[in-house]
Order: sequence, then structure tokens, then C-alpha cells
Amino acid sequence: MPSAPPSPDVEKVRDAFAGLQATLQDSCTPGNCEYFLGRVHDELTRMDGAMKADPRGPGHFNAPLAWIAQLRKKLGSDTSFPNLKAHQDALISTRGKINTWMQSHPEDYR
Repeated sequence: MPSAPPSPDVEKVRDAFAGLQATLQDSCTPGNCEYFLGRVHDELTRMDGAMKADPRGPGHFNAPLAWIAQLRKKLGSDTSFPNLKAHQDALISTRGKINTWMQSHPEDYR
């Protein structure tokens, strides 16, 4: 019996997670740091939106959404490179926690 195609919202979580994972092999090196930190921030923002839009509801993603909310509180509305650089550890830590969480929930990205 064929399975139903994934809903578009689930696809968004899968796509957002793929974007976040694409940052795992990159780092804040000279000449690349501004791009890298901006991309990590953008991918975390994308994950936040995708998780909130998922048909299972944001309650399914309580921990990752809480981590992103904590990061957002630290950053405030300032997403400039100097502020992202000042909060680099929080950005990378949030990315790592979400990656680990998602790896333990393969139904959310496969």
C-alpha cells in the first residue's frame, strides 16, 4: 500500500533542517565569518518558522523552539555582524542542540 506524500509543512522542516546541516562543515574563518554567522542565524530563523508551521503544531518542537527563543532574546533585534560575532557561542550552541535533537527525531526530516 503506497504511503501518502508528506505534507508541504513537513517538507519545510525537512528543507530547513537540510539548510542548517549545510552549515555544520563551515566555520568562522577570516574572510568567511560574517557570511557564516549570518547564514547560521538565517537557517535557525528558517527552522523556527518551519517548526511553528508544521501541522503537528509547535508543541511537537518544544525544546528546539525554546532554544531559538533564548537565542533571539540574547540577540535582540540586532542581527548585525558585530552582534552575531558577540553571540557566536550561543549561535553555534543552538545550532548544535537543534542538530542533535533532530538527529534523534528522524521522522521529522526523512
